[in-house]
Amino acid sequence: MNILLVNPPNCGRSIPEERYGIDSLKQIFRGEPLALEVIASGLTEHELTLLDLKAEDCDFKETVCRLKPQLIAFTAMTCEANTVKQLAAQAKKCCQVLTVVGGIHASNDPEFFNCEVVDYIVIGLGQQSMVELMDHLEHQPTSACQIDGVAPTSPGQPLNWQPRRFSTQQQLNQPAPRYDLTTNYRSSYFLSKLQVQMGFVVTAYGCPYRCSFCSIAGQSGGQYLCQPIDSVIRDLKLLPESPFVRLVDANTFGSISHARKLCQRIADEQINKQYLIDVRADTVVRHPDLLKQWQEIGLRSVVIGFEEISDKRLTQMNKQGSSALNSKALEVLNQLGITVVGDFIVDPDYDEEDFAALEHYISRHHIDLPMLTIMTPLPGTAMYEQQKKNITEHNLDYYTLTNAVTATRLPEKEFYSRYAELLRSCHAQAKI
Repeated sequence: MNILLVNPPNCGRSIPEERYGIDSLKQIFRGEPLALEVIASGLTEHELTLLDLKAEDCDFKETVCRLKPQLIAFTAMTCEANTVKQLAAQAKKCCQVLTVVGGIHASNDPEFFNCEVVDYIVIGLGQQSMVELMDHLEHQPTSACQIDGVAPTSPGQPLNWQPRRFSTQQQLNQPAPRYDLTTNYRSSYFLSKLQVQMGFVVTAYGCPYRCSFCSIAGQSGGQYLCQPIDSVIRDLKLLPESPFVRLVDANTFGSISHARKLCQRIADEQINKQYLIDVRADTVVRHPDLLKQWQEIGLRSVVIGFEEISDKRLTQMNKQGSSALNSKALEVLNQLGITVVGDFIVDPDYDEEDFAALEHYISRHHIDLPMLTIMTPLPGTAMYEQQKKNITEHNLDYYTLTNAVTATRLPEKEFYSRYAELLRSCHAQAKI
């Protein structure tokens, strides 16, 4: 079958830009579409084309008409969900084509895509689900689709599907990602803040924690599933010339034993790369020796979710941390000389004192690159259930993490102006 895999364009909208002329706040997502490369790994018997609309500016409808795919598979984050529906509609007008949507928004809010222009929704980890769906479409196209993790759409009626289950002991022994499908885009996968060419490698799926704002749990049904060590090593070796690697995992040290074994294998295999990982503050404080071991094999930078400086708000987020713990983690990382990308979440409920306190905290701590997002109750999260009655903006185009979709305590223009000032202050202080 002729299959087109589509990574949607950067399409999120910006309230501060549109309403108040405050620029530089729109979130831009870059990086190779690893989810599609992984999906493609199981579809070796099919003719595949990967279209990365974040890296290529082209006429989508003309491209579909030219390629004449039999099936188009889209991935989508929440702020891209509307655009994916629009692209699916364009494709349907252009040719007789089946459309499939997967990704984090489909996994957390599958009913959103239960519409005429979408034929199937892949929910959760989709590599095996897509293999089975393609087999069904080729050999039993007229029979009912009963595949775990796949929901045939039924506009006007609730979806009928069964989740795909994984044992926590199960090894995700999947084929290597199809890095070759993004060869023409490779030069676009550049991290400007670190001035490096970057590639992505999976080390695990899901997360063992339950922060109320995080949508990762929908990826694997709330489980944390480590990628086999042999598979990670294989992918590191297969990745095209990318001296800097983002290990794609919500918490790279979610399993300490897995992290230690992987570190040792990278050393044994003498793989010469540098790494960016995600890590929790409590892990840094409890296992500084592990950070040191990883530093010796090339760990250069960590993304660490400090989220808040208020212990009360951290508790409300179910973050299971504290401001004191965050400061201790920073101390450990600074002593090791590991670059810190620190994530903070600005609550729409902030007043002037909250903004000033966060600015003061950032200014007196050595954080190489502070990153500020706005608290956003994403569909499918615990926070969404808590906050949905307070949501004032329901257009998912604005769910970029740089828009307040609930009411702000300060007048809205003042909130965004203060947020922009804080961003500029952070960028001025950034050490990378």
